[in-house]
Amino acid sequence: MTGAAPAPSADMRRGVLLPLALAQFICSFAGSNMNVMINDISKDLDTTVQGVQIAITIFLLVMAALMIPGGKVTDRYGRKRCFVAGLVVYGIGALLSAVSPGLGVLILGNSLLEGVGTALLIPPVYILTTLLFTDLTSRARAFGAIMALGGIGAAAGPLIGGLITSGLSWRAAFVFQALVIAAIILLSRRIDDPLPPDPDRPFDTQGAVLSAVGLILLVMGILAADNNLWLMTGLLLAGALFLTWFLRSARAKERAGEEPLLSPSLFRNRTSNLGLITQNIQWLVLMGTSFVVAAYLQVVRGYDAIQTGVIFTFATLGLLASSLAAERLAERRAQRTLVMAGFTLTTVGIVVLLALVSGSPGPWAFAPGLLLIGLGLGVMLTPSVNIVQSSFPEQQQGEISGLSRSVSNLGSSLGTAIAGTILVAGLTKGAYAAAMITIAFFCLLGLIAAALLPRNPTGTGPAA
Repeated sequence: MTGAAPAPSADMRRGVLLPLALAQFICSFAGSNMNVMINDISKDLDTTVQGVQIAITIFLLVMAALMIPGGKVTDRYGRKRCFVAGLVVYGIGALLSAVSPGLGVLILGNSLLEGVGTALLIPPVYILTTLLFTDLTSRARAFGAIMALGGIGAAAGPLIGGLITSGLSWRAAFVFQALVIAAIILLSRRIDDPLPPDPDRPFDTQGAVLSAVGLILLVMGILAADNNLWLMTGLLLAGALFLTWFLRSARAKERAGEEPLLSPSLFRNRTSNLGLITQNIQWLVLMGTSFVVAAYLQVVRGYDAIQTGVIFTFATLGLLASSLAAERLAERRAQRTLVMAGFTLTTVGIVVLLALVSGSPGPWAFAPGLLLIGLGLGVMLTPSVNIVQSSFPEQQQGEISGLSRSVSNLGSSLGTAIAGTILVAGLTKGAYAAAMITIAFFCLLGLIAAALLPRNPTGTGPAA
């Protein structure tokens, strides 16, 4: 870090951490809780399951398209200002979703407004954390808390959403989101932006459009994996072409002395590139496991949303325990070692899950494997983020934060696509096992990427 930002007091940092962690929680919760409400929403709004799935897909597309520009505008308008603006937009979207009379209003509230709000508020979470928590120990603790609540939001979303939907209504789940957002806005009054906004900072509109179109096509291609191979291939190729165009445009602007939306120099950092790969795969594994196992439990085993959520509690507990131990782990082990250990533990968890579930009809056969998967994910989520964010100085935190969140969202989308493929395959036991083996294969790819990381990336921890 450059040291330009004043060192915040310990009390200030504690006051900042809670709203930032809660913001990551509610956004992760929103990404997974809708899956147990699809049937209720479709009946209430007189639409189809496919219509509600379209709303979920548009939410993913909006986030993917706007996350990089959302990270960049924080430099121009200020990190806290963008954080609060994102919260307000998100809260309005949640309230609109809660009172929606039809699918169109639900798409406006949930897919568009909540998607835009998420893209505005999530990059500042990681930028502010990096700027305010400057030493390894405090930053590991902060990212540990944020990633723990993010993982809990994703893993416990089906349980919380199922409880609210069964006890009250699916609309109450959106009211719950709005109430949490209101609490975060109140808590965020203690946040002070460590760097002043730069209103004269240029914004690359062409780059924003090219990157948005490229990422939209890429996510659409990933989500089309469950129904049309040719469509998937065409969309992925088109997305790759637009992103190539975007990078070529960024290089041209940089050579001309202009400021592009995303500096190509970000991709010249080998450590960050490997860290981004591990982030992508971690969220693929988290969301992929969540959707595949949840679908299997409900369709093959016949469990309801609450029973499914209770079984997932073991993954949530494992993730919480290891994420909250991030500070102690960072003091004793290199970040690279923790990421490798996380992928190893997660792979073992998948093997245990397959072995025990295939031999037992009882629900508790899922517990050991899910617990190990949760522990593994919790061990590596924090160091991966820390490695990437710590690879760049303060002036590039907006860019790398937006890129980091986009990469993670792409991983979540790919995990969703794997779950969709299982649904099309008919959710037989063989299809379920094949999906989990595929996720284990991605874990091994993540382990290889982690092994290629330097033993002690600058500023990220002890040598061993």
